[in-house]
Amino acid sequence: MQEYTERLGYAPLGRLLLRLSLPSIAATVTLSLYNIVDTFWVAKLGHGAIAALTIVFPYQILFAAMGIGTGIGVAALVSRRFGENNPQATNRVAGQIFFLSAFWGLLFMTVAAFFSQTILTAFGATPDIMEYGTQYLTIVVFGAPQIIFALVTSSLIRGSGDAVKPMVIMITASVINIILDPFMILGLGPFPEMGVRGAALATIIAQSFGAAIALYFLLGHRTAYRIKFANLKPNMSILKDIYRVGAPSTILQVTESLCFILFNIVVSSFGSISIAAVGLAMRVTDLAFMPVFGLSDGLLPIIGFNFGAGYLKRLWRAVKLASVSIALVLGVGVVCIEIFAPQIIGIFSDDPELLAVTVPAMRIMLCTMFLIGPSVMFVTTFQGLSRGMMALILSLVRQLIFFIPLLYLLRYLLGLNGVWLSLPISDALSFIVAFSVTYREYRKQRKSDKWLDGPPPPQGFLSHPSPP
Repeated sequence: MQEYTERLGYAPLGRLLLRLSLPSIAATVTLSLYNIVDTFWVAKLGHGAIAALTIVFPYQILFAAMGIGTGIGVAALVSRRFGENNPQATNRVAGQIFFLSAFWGLLFMTVAAFFSQTILTAFGATPDIMEYGTQYLTIVVFGAPQIIFALVTSSLIRGSGDAVKPMVIMITASVINIILDPFMILGLGPFPEMGVRGAALATIIAQSFGAAIALYFLLGHRTAYRIKFANLKPNMSILKDIYRVGAPSTILQVTESLCFILFNIVVSSFGSISIAAVGLAMRVTDLAFMPVFGLSDGLLPIIGFNFGAGYLKRLWRAVKLASVSIALVLGVGVVCIEIFAPQIIGIFSDDPELLAVTVPAMRIMLCTMFLIGPSVMFVTTFQGLSRGMMALILSLVRQLIFFIPLLYLLRYLLGLNGVWLSLPISDALSFIVAFSVTYREYRKQRKSDKWLDGPPPPQGFLSHPSPP
């Protein structure tokens, strides 16, 4: 435990960021590849099936939001406790994830079981895709407890400085899903043809495997945590601390889901072809954004540990390195997408009508992608500083202040192209705000008496790097 966590304070930052981020990037890229493969096979059923999964996706974002938001709160809290050298407190935090995963998972299952038609209608489903949507939603929601538990446990383990085991959890689940998809969707081999029901069932099976591996790591003494039975009892004080940081992130994720719902509702006025175009563009977008979320996962424990230990200069060097690096990577991605958009979309479908809508949509929506990466790093910085409310405000500025008004204004002025334009314009404006606020915080902390760069590494560290 000590070797994993103390390196957050003295290991060279470039190598440390790569060491913590690459496993998470690999995991999230694999997850995105699963979504792409899932869409590839579902596309064999027609554009209506793609549109139905696109409509259901915001509900999946909602229960994933609880896992991500709770996990961020847990990771920020335990990384600070490790920085304060208080392992007993970290175990008490870790014990809370069982109650939280069960509570939120069962809540989402119950709501979808009784109100599936209402949910789909509210999310913008057109009559021609309602049957597909109902088939998918009423099955996939039974994986909510598993995915929430896997997400929270991954964040918990990552908060101790171990980025490899969360990668194993996510990659295993995604690979199983990728393998099962063609068999269960199209009915290959001994499997019956189940269409979108098969896609949903494959997702549940894969998520269950991921949750089982997470449980094995956590209770099998494979992590820095040693959870006792007494730690499982819900502790209101700890829950409050978790959601003091995690609730703003959860609210952000929920708000993003709600914005996606509004986006789908507006797009649905142009027909199910346009909804399917959104689904295809978003799958490619997810893959392009995976380095962002992976780097954010790697940056968060570095910020939390160094803030808890009082090494503020090192903290801000990490923020600068992460922000500049991700902007350069995404800049290359933007160039590739702008040039090869028709070829990328052609992998999924050769329908001329679908291509005519999707290609310009993707080119427009992703043209400012290189600004989103640094914006996410700025939000992550405030999360690691336990400034969850500021992180929330910075994120909501994009969603509520910029995106929603622009969505309706530009739709009215420019039609469907205006809908696509609302995304890059809101991204550019929110970057300006996030950079200004983060730079002000940097200048404030630079005057602190804790403006330190961390202790020297222990003797032999460079020749004997810590284990993966």
